Amino acid sequence: MGLLTLQNFVGGEWRGATAGAVEVPSALTGAPAAALGSGGLDFGAMAIHARTVGGPALRAMTFHDRARMLKSLAEAIMARKDELYALSAMTGATRTDGWVDIEGGAGTLFAYASKGRRELPNDRVLLDGAVEPLSKRGSFVGQHVLSPLQGVALHINAFNFPAWGMLEKLAPTLLAGVPAIVKPASSTAYVTEHCVRIMLEAGVLPEGALQLIVGSTGDLFEHLTGQDVISFTGSAATALKLRAHPTIQSENVRFIAECDSLNATVLGSDVTPDAPEFDLFVKEVVREMTVKAGQKCTAIRRIFVPASQIDAVQEAITAKLSAVVVGDPAIEGVTMGALVSRAQLADVRAKVAELAQEARIVFGDPNAMPEATDTAGAFMSPVLLRCDTPWDAPRVHDTEAFGPVATLMPYADLVDAVALCRKGEGSLVMSLFTYDPAVAVEVVAGTAAYHGRVLILDRDCARESTGHGSPLPGLVHGGPGRAGGGEEMGGLRGLSHYMQRTALQGSPRMLSEIGHRWIRGAPELKEGPHPFRLKFDELALGKTFDSASRTISLDDIEHFADFTGDTFYAHMDEEAAAANPFFPGRVAHGYLILSFAAGLFVDPAPGPVLANYGLDSLRFLKPVSPGDAIAVRLTAMSKSRRNDEYGEVRWDAQVTNQDGETVASYELLTMNAI
Repeated sequence: MGLLTLQNFVGGEWRGATAGAVEVPSALTGAPAAALGSGGLDFGAMAIHARTVGGPALRAMTFHDRARMLKSLAEAIMARKDELYALSAMTGATRTDGWVDIEGGAGTLFAYASKGRRELPNDRVLLDGAVEPLSKRGSFVGQHVLSPLQGVALHINAFNFPAWGMLEKLAPTLLAGVPAIVKPASSTAYVTEHCVRIMLEAGVLPEGALQLIVGSTGDLFEHLTGQDVISFTGSAATALKLRAHPTIQSENVRFIAECDSLNATVLGSDVTPDAPEFDLFVKEVVREMTVKAGQKCTAIRRIFVPASQIDAVQEAITAKLSAVVVGDPAIEGVTMGALVSRAQLADVRAKVAELAQEARIVFGDPNAMPEATDTAGAFMSPVLLRCDTPWDAPRVHDTEAFGPVATLMPYADLVDAVALCRKGEGSLVMSLFTYDPAVAVEVVAGTAAYHGRVLILDRDCARESTGHGSPLPGLVHGGPGRAGGGEEMGGLRGLSHYMQRTALQGSPRMLSEIGHRWIRGAPELKEGPHPFRLKFDELALGKTFDSASRTISLDDIEHFADFTGDTFYAHMDEEAAAANPFFPGRVAHGYLILSFAAGLFVDPAPGPVLANYGLDSLRFLKPVSPGDAIAVRLTAMSKSRRNDEYGEVRWDAQVTNQDGETVASYELLTMNAI
C-alpha cells in the first residue's frame, strides 16, 4: 500500500491541505504511511456550515429517523469492514485489535439505533420525567423536555481506536440531532478518514451533519459558542490546556473529557490459586496488557493482590506473558502487534524507566526489540513490574505507561486494597475478582466514587463477560478525577450531553401540544366512534372513552378468588381484613379491578387494535369494597409509529368508584394498525 494522501471533508466536499502537510509513519516499518494536514481551511465556515445546514437538517428528523440513519451507517461499515482492517494493520493492530475497533464501532451504532427505535419517541422533542403539578386545580403544570443544542459537536479523538473512538461519540451526537466535526489523532487518521468516506458514501447523512479535519483544528475554538460541545479523548494535560481556552471559558462551551487513567484490578482476599477466579484474574491481566499492545484507556495498569498471593500471581502472569508472540500482525501466530509509532515507543520506554525507580521489572525488556520484528517499527515486549511497597511509591499511582505495561503490588487487607485503588485519583474502570459477596460489597462501597465503571468478575458471569477493558454502549464510559470527569455513551444518558434540559410551564393543553403527549387536564375528545374503532393515523391524542359502571359484589370477589387461587385474607376474611390498617374489611382483588375495567372499555369486535402488550405505572389508590361500582375513563396519551403496518398507542386509564374517587390508575399499551 503506497503513501495515502488524506483529505478533510469540509462544507460538503473533500479538500486537501494547501500548506503544512505532514507525513505519518507506519507502526510496522517506520516508513511514511500517510500525508495529512488542514492548512488553508476556513474553520469558522465549517462551524457555520454545521450550524446552518447540518443542524436544521438533523433537527427536522425524528429520533426514529436518526436511529434508522445510524443503522444504515453501521451496515455500510460492516459491508466494507475489510477495507478498514487492511488500514488498521498499518497502525500495529492485530485482527483481534481491529475487531474491537471496527466491528465494535459499528456495534455501537447498531446499539444506539436499536435504543433510539425502542426507547425514544418518533418525535423531535424528548420528554424528561413526569408532569409536575404546580397548582391545586391542575390548570398550571410543568414538564421537563430535552431538545437538541443548535450548535456543533467537536469531537477530538485519540489515536488508539480510530474507528470506535469516533463512532462511540457520533452515535449519541447524531441521535440527539447535533452535527459533528471530527478531529482524529494524526497517527491513525487514515483509518478514521476512510471510515468517514464509507459513511458519507452510504448516502444517508444530511449535508453538514458530519465534517472531518485531518490535522490541526486551527482557530476553530475561537468560533465556538454556548450552543456547542467539545468531546475530548486524550491526555489530562491536553484536556487542561483546552479547557483553559478563553473562548471555552467565556462562552461556557460544554466540555466532555476522557483522560489518563491508572485503572486497577483487585484479586479478592477470598481467592486462592485453586479457585476459578484466580485463573480468570491472570487471564484478564494478560489480555489487558496485550490487546492493542496495551494502548487502551481502559487497560489495567495497577494490579493489587493479597500479600500472601503475590508470588503465585507473579509466576502465573509471567508464564502467560512468555507465550505472547510480538510482531507484524500479518504473520501467522503473532498475538501482539506494535505500538502506534516510534514516538509512542519512546514515551512508553521513558515511563517504564520512571516506574522502575520504585518497582523492579520481573518480565520483559522495554529497550530490547522483540525477535523477528522490523527494527524501524514500534515493537515492544510486554513489561510486568513489581512494587512491594506501594505506599512508598507515588509514581506507580500517577504515571501511565500507555503500552503493554502493568505493575503488580500487594495489599494487606481489603481496607488497604480500597485505599490503594483510590490513590489512582479517579479511573475509567476497575475490576474485582471474587466469589464472596461480602468482599464485593466492601470494595464497591469504598471505590465506586473513584471509578466510572466497576466490573465484579467471578465464575458465574465469566463466560458471558465482555471483560475489564470493554466499554459498552449501554453503560457510562468515563470517570471522575484524573480520568477527566466526563461521561460518554451510557445508553440514552449519552444524548443529554448534546441536548438542553428545559422546564416548560403552562396549561395542560399547551404542554400537551408541545410534547405530543396528552396530559390530564388537557381537552378530551369524546365525539365520534369508540377509540378502538380508529386506526393509528385516525386516532387523535385526547380521544376519550367513558365507560358504563359495574358494581362489584361479594360473589364476584369470592368467584375470582376461587378461580385464580388468590385467597389472600384481605379478600376472604372479614375480621382479618378489618384489622389491616389499609382496608375497611374485605376488598376486591386489584387484578379483579383491572379485569373488570378491561371488560368495561374494550370493544370486542376485530378492528384496528391488534394487541394489548402491557401496562405501565399501575397504582391501586383506594380499596374497592363489595357493593362499590367502578367505571373507566380511557384517553389516548401518545402514539409512536413502529413501521408501515402498526404503531404503539399509550392510553391513560383511570378507574373510579361511584363517588368519583380514583381507585386505580395506569397506562395501557396497545398495538394499532396504521
